[in-house]
Amino acid sequence: MITSPYDKYRQSSVQTSSPSQLLLMLFDGAIRFGKTALEGMDAADYEKVNINLGKVQSIVTELMATLDRSYEVSNGLYSLYEYSNYLLIQANIKKAKEPVEEALGYLSELRQAFAQAAKMTAGQEIQNG
Repeated sequence: MITSPYDKYRQSSVQTSSPSQLLLMLFDGAIRFGKTALEGMDAADYEKVNINLGKVQSIVTELMATLDRSYEVSNGLYSLYEYSNYLLIQANIKKAKEPVEEALGYLSELRQAFAQAAKMTAGQEIQNG
């Protein structure tokens, strides 16, 4: 049972969001957790690093699992997600910032691309509506 007003709001926003909004929320979470992991590396707080890199990996794995593989572009995205997960694993093993920063760069670029696509799709829906 959810009792926190913040948790109720968060659950409600997930339940009422469009697929494109949910996708952007996943990217936002992955980027946020990645940045938190980098902060943990700066502070030598390796538990924080491990927990947050695990969260990013879970999100990237979810992005991989939900791809519609019937589109050719999905195979490229899958490979990029797979490589990002590899980078995150290497970062966690070596406690190195560079692989996290590289993975976050890919995730940030994809987030921007999907946000732009969502805006274009929303504009077409309004025109066709």
